Amino acid sequence: MVTRRDVASIVGLGAGLGAIGAVAAGALASPAVAQAADPNESTFARIRRTKKMRIGAVGGGAPYYMKDLASGQWKGFYVDIAKALADDMEAELEITETTWGNSVLDLQSNKIDIFFGLNPTPKRALVVDFSVPVFNNAFGILCKKDFKPKSWAELNSPDVKIAVDQGSSHDQVVSRLTPKAQISRLKSADDATAALQTGRVDAQCLITMLSLTVLKKNPSLGQFVLPTPIFATTSNAGFRRENDKTFRDYVNTWIDFNKGLGFIRNAIITNMELVGVTEADIPPGVSL
Repeated sequence: MVTRRDVASIVGLGAGLGAIGAVAAGALASPAVAQAADPNESTFARIRRTKKMRIGAVGGGAPYYMKDLASGQWKGFYVDIAKALADDMEAELEITETTWGNSVLDLQSNKIDIFFGLNPTPKRALVVDFSVPVFNNAFGILCKKDFKPKSWAELNSPDVKIAVDQGSSHDQVVSRLTPKAQISRLKSADDATAALQTGRVDAQCLITMLSLTVLKKNPSLGQFVLPTPIFATTSNAGFRRENDKTFRDYVNTWIDFNKGLGFIRNAIITNMELVGVTEADIPPGVSL
């Protein structure tokens, strides 16, 4: 027979167990709190915990990145690719505006988790990691109308003025291939294009896809030249260097899988068409 005292004891025991449970729950919660504050938490673990993946995007970098100034919305094939990657990681995509030249610094300072559109150079490889290639590309030259060099050797002259966006892969290429030229290193690719348009330089070094896009918007600017020998490169994703390579390895698997499905090629072609560039506009010697 259960008495009132027995009931009281059971209730008391329940309250005690509740207190113990609360302590236990707090103990279980504390590792999560510690993890959130852990400066050594890997990028992969942070994305999975927060459900957010951070990328950098370059304003004026069409068809890679395009920002609608009215709505603030981002477009471009690397935006589409990053969004699909975030979706597969069950994460929300967060976009921070950057420049080609500052993207590596943004990775190093943990402002972003990944940056699509980096050419893997030895200098960059000293400080960041790279994914497998997303697609192939080549460096070209936008030239004023009365200037049409055929080779990098012709560009490598003290009489030639070349504009580049400082710190970019374009900067590194002309520094290596045309050290004798007069190189104007400007803040952005748009600034370099403006220098060409106003006649302050003879040419601008740009990756082929960006060159074609610029000329479609402004055909009077001049002409596109693919100097010989063709200096082909790849467009890759960059990662902050860390001991845990899980995120890099996952992205590599994801890229290869989606290249096989044709998703990445379709994203590139579709966004090129948005800026008036078709696959037929890509010069011989350059393939995706």
